[in-house]
Amino acid sequence: MIDRLDIATPDGALHAHVHRPARPNRAAVVVLQEIFGINNDMKQTCAELAEQGFLAVCPDLFWRQEPGVELSDATQAEWEKGFALYSRFDRDLGVVDVGATIAAVRRHLGGTGKVGVMGYCLGGLMTFLTAARLGADAAVAYYGGGTEQYVDEAATLRSPLLMHLAEEDEFIDRAARERIVQALAGHPWAQVHTYPGCNHAFARHRGAHYDAAAAALANGRTAQFLATHLA
Repeated sequence: MIDRLDIATPDGALHAHVHRPARPNRAAVVVLQEIFGINNDMKQTCAELAEQGFLAVCPDLFWRQEPGVELSDATQAEWEKGFALYSRFDRDLGVVDVGATIAAVRRHLGGTGKVGVMGYCLGGLMTFLTAARLGADAAVAYYGGGTEQYVDEAATLRSPLLMHLAEEDEFIDRAARERIVQALAGHPWAQVHTYPGCNHAFARHRGAHYDAAAAALANGRTAQFLATHLA
C-alpha cells in the first residue's frame, strides 16, 4: 500500500512517500533520493523494499527549496534543475531532516522496530553523514558524490555501513574513490565494494548507465546486509 507521511521538523513539515509491505517485518528503511527528487526510480526502490517486508519511507529532501520535485534523467533541462537544487542544498539541515524522518518512523513502528537508511548519489552522501552524526540500525550508500570531503567523519561512524562505488564514476574520480576506500579500510562497522567498468548511477532503474549485473550484485549485497542488521 502506498501513502504519505508528514514529518515535523523545527522549521516546518516535510512529506515522505511511503510504501507499506503486505507482510511487515517490523523494520523500516528510510530511502534518500538522488538530485531528481522522489521520482519513479525512488518509488520503485521503495516498492522493492516493501516486497522484502520493510516499511519504505522516502522523505522530500528538497522541501525547503521546492516541495514535490519529481524529475527524471531523460532531459538536459531536468539535469540542470536537479543540479541547481543540489548546489543550493544545505547538507547540515539535510541531516536534521533525515534525523526527524528516522524519529518519526521509529514512533510509527511503536518504538520496537529497527530503522535503516539507504541513499543514492546525493542520498548516498546523506546516508554517510547520517550514519556518522546520528546513527541508524543500518546504512547503505550507493555512489555518494562528495563523500570524500567528509571522510574524517568516519571516526564517529555510529552505524553498520555498506557502501557501493563505481570504478568509472564521472562524479567520483579515482582519487576521491581511493580516499573513501582508504578512510573506511579496516573500520569494524564499514564495508566498501567497488564495481569495475561501472559509471555513476549503475543501479538506477532504466538509467543511462544502468548495469544489470552490477546492480543485481550490489542489490543482493544490500538485501543481505539489511536482513542481517534489521532483523
